[in-house]
Amino acid sequence: MNHENFSMNIILHAGNAKGYLHEALQDARNDYFEQVDAKIKLASNELLEAHKVQTKFLQDDAKEKIDSVSVILVHAQDHLMTVMSERDLIQEMIEMYRKQHEMNKKLNQLIEGDSKKKLE
Repeated sequence: MNHENFSMNIILHAGNAKGYLHEALQDARNDYFEQVDAKIKLASNELLEAHKVQTKFLQDDAKEKIDSVSVILVHAQDHLMTVMSERDLIQEMIEMYRKQHEMNKKLNQLIEGDSKKKLE
C-alpha cells in the first residue's frame, strides 16, 4: 500500500469516527442515551481501524526506510490525532449531559411530589 492509500484509509476511518462521536453528542444533548453508547463503540472501532493502518504504515516504514513523507500523510496523522482528542472531550461532555439529565429527572420528581402535597 502506498502513502496515498495509507493516508486515505486513516482519513476515512477517523472521519467515520468523528461522525459517530458527534452523533453521540447530539443524542446525549437530546436525552437519547440508549443510542449514545452504541455510537461511541462504533467510533472506537473506527479509530482502532485507523490505528491499525497507521501501525502498518510505521512497520513498513521501519522495513523500507521511506525517505519522504507526503502532505496527505501529515494531514491524515493530524486528522487522526484531532479525532482522538475530540473523542476524549466528547466523552466527558456526554457524561455531563448524562448527569444533568439525571439531576433534571430527580428535580422533576421533587417538584411533582410537592405539587401533589399541595393538592391534598
